[in-house]
Amino acid sequence: MDRKLRAQLIQDAAAPYRPAGRWAFHFALGKLAGDPYFTAILEDGIVPRSARYLDLGCGQGLLAAWLLAAGERHARGEWTPALPPPQLRSYRGIELLPQVTARGRTGLAAHRNRVVLEVGDMARAALGEVDVVSMMDVIHYLVPADQEALLRRVRTALAAEGVLLLRIGDAGGGLPFRISQVTDRTVTLFLGGAIPRMYCRPFGQWQALLESLGFSVRKVLPMGGVGFANILIVAAPR
Repeated sequence: MDRKLRAQLIQDAAAPYRPAGRWAFHFALGKLAGDPYFTAILEDGIVPRSARYLDLGCGQGLLAAWLLAAGERHARGEWTPALPPPQLRSYRGIELLPQVTARGRTGLAAHRNRVVLEVGDMARAALGEVDVVSMMDVIHYLVPADQEALLRRVRTALAAEGVLLLRIGDAGGGLPFRISQVTDRTVTLFLGGAIPRMYCRPFGQWQALLESLGFSVRKVLPMGGVGFANILIVAAPR
């Protein structure tokens, strides 16, 4: 994706959050611009062409805003990549913090026919049947038993051709991993939550756990950048 299109998408996806307040808008701008997760979804073709999304720990719904913005640009003929963007058939986000959910609902209010944001605990919420499950930097907030139980339920919820997008901090990543932990705690604090305890694993343990639960790891995308140890695991039901 060329830099011009990416810059336009960032503005398009962040703009709806202006009515939700300065914090929501500027957080969207910063997150979309600085996090490689969003561009990877569009560039690598790692999700189905048309899908029902379940976003666990969704924050203010930036994944939905990003995919909607890409879809609108493509519909207007303003899309230069050879690969068209994924179509968002439906999006359900589950977020623990009510104030963050409220900002997301305000920002995505124009898309209530396809986008639903719920306040809830991802470890306990009903998952339904979906094509894509996204868990970005959130599973380490669950104790190990709940991590395994949730992944097992995700495996059941995914359609036969479904995809799990699981981004983790690699506990074997040394100093970059510790920097990632500090950043996660700081963001959670600013979003209005308490400083959380984290239950992290090295990448190899995450991969082994997924495979033991019936997933096949299709792709591994390092997303560390400078000073981070994040890895996006793309997995599918086996």
